[in-house]
Amino acid sequence: MPATLGAAIFASDPTLRDDSVAVGRAWYQGLGWGFWVAVAVAVIWVLLAIFAGVLPIQNPDTINFNCLGSGAGPSASHLLGCDTIGRDILSRVIYGSRVSLIVGFASIALSFVVGGPLGALAGYFGGWFDEVWSIVSTVFLSFPSLVLGLVIVSFLGNSEFDIVLIIAIVAWPLLFRVVRAATIEYSQREYVLAAQALGSKRSRILLKIILPDIVPAAITYSLVGVALAIVGEGALSFLGQSVGPPIPTWGNMIAAGMTQMPQYLNLLLAPAVAMFSFILAINFIGDRLRSTLDVREGVL
Repeated sequence: MPATLGAAIFASDPTLRDDSVAVGRAWYQGLGWGFWVAVAVAVIWVLLAIFAGVLPIQNPDTINFNCLGSGAGPSASHLLGCDTIGRDILSRVIYGSRVSLIVGFASIALSFVVGGPLGALAGYFGGWFDEVWSIVSTVFLSFPSLVLGLVIVSFLGNSEFDIVLIIAIVAWPLLFRVVRAATIEYSQREYVLAAQALGSKRSRILLKIILPDIVPAAITYSLVGVALAIVGEGALSFLGQSVGPPIPTWGNMIAAGMTQMPQYLNLLLAPAVAMFSFILAINFIGDRLRSTLDVREGVL
């Protein structure tokens, strides 16, 4: 077909044109304004956690004798009030986000490093390798996550590094399943089959063709995993099995606030609202990205 004739056909039929600008705009608009609100909330919490040490807030462990023992409510000097031993709640919520966010992101990153490559290899090569690791992941998933976490923490301890490792151990089978499912799906696409027919090496097909397609799927599910990891750390803290006082985390602050109910409601609400807002934002971001990028779950 002559170049001019081909150009005329593509120009006359918008469905045949490769208009990357239009595609990019459609993808951008498909996310919706709620997505960007969620991104803003998540970014604000991440920035607060990173720059907590330079913000004009009090030290989270400083005891303010003017509200000692009173669980004082909000005031000009303490916007969210003080806890029962005189520590500023706003400061502790901001500093508490550090541990909660570090545990959430680091544990999922570690589980992705383990479960991602295993899932890709199992999904593409199949055979005994797929069967063995599928059985292993099924065994891990058969245990209730909280019970498994409590068992592991009793052996490893409850330092920040230990909690990251524990949640990664609990979470890696989920990332393994997601990456495996995405690999199985994309390995059946026409361009992959064409590459196989042309004699491309299997390692090259996996690394150069399939991997770029499964990374968005893995990232979107990983964001949801971060939210679940923060909830998991909060659950362990609530049971006294995570990073303990005086280091503030959202989980141990909620646990401490429960003991002061209903007299000092602000002790519970402040960290609970903080955790809820970040988890809701991360869940919404992951869900919107997943639906926009058409991540399918049929082969899970």
